[in-house]
Amino acid sequence: RRIKTEFLVQFDGVGSGDSDQLFVMAATNRPQDLDEAARRRFARCVYVRLPDAATRKQIIKKLLRGNNTSISDAEMDEIARATERYSGADLTRLCKEAAMLPLREISMSSITTVAADSVRPISAADFHNAMKTIRAMVSPESLAAFERWNAQYGTVSNS
Repeated sequence: RRIKTEFLVQFDGVGSGDSDQLFVMAATNRPQDLDEAARRRFARCVYVRLPDAATRKQIIKKLLRGNNTSISDAEMDEIARATERYSGADLTRLCKEAAMLPLREISMSSITTVAADSVRPISAADFHNAMKTIRAMVSPESLAAFERWNAQYGTVSNS
């Protein structure tokens, strides 16, 4: 509440000059907590949905870039489908966990001397095991609440 009050105080009068040009972008995962005073200071409210399967696949590939993997394209498609409701942050945590699984197979006594190329590649099975502990953090109820908020306050897209 104090942060919101401070934001509103600092935001008042900004960009009010004739030659002032200002672009402010803000993000929240609690849009329902924004009151009318906060909402009216923004010309547009854009709801950014969770990534779809194709986007999740691209995110995972980007996160794994530079790592040794043995994941086929078909397996990557299956991982992308299995990560429904995962956010970008959830996918980051998932990839980190999957990447750690081959390392956890190395004994503690040899971890400092093992060559990087002798660590087995990250596999699709690592992702399936990682999904047992790293789950989507956005609930269906939260998604429904976001959709309701967007229907009421979101900017209508022309596309």
